[in-house]
Amino acid sequence: MAYRVTVDTDACEGIFACLTRDPRFVEDGDGLATVDADEGSVRREDGRVVAEFDDARIDRARQAAAACPPGAISVEEL
Repeated sequence: MAYRVTVDTDACEGIFACLTRDPRFVEDGDGLATVDADEGSVRREDGRVVAEFDDARIDRARQAAAACPPGAISVEEL
């Protein structure tokens, strides 16, 4: 299944609840959550990290998004 994961770096507070739900989320150099560039197509645009995947791990991404206290992560099917 193809899907997009977006991290709003302006909204991220560096709580890292996402890291415990999905290992593709990692801490960046600014102490905020990002998506590991080795895991898929990852780009930065307008204060966001956008990653696209085509695999069966969408549930992990959704769990990470649901665990994010400030709601900085979104997941959408493509």
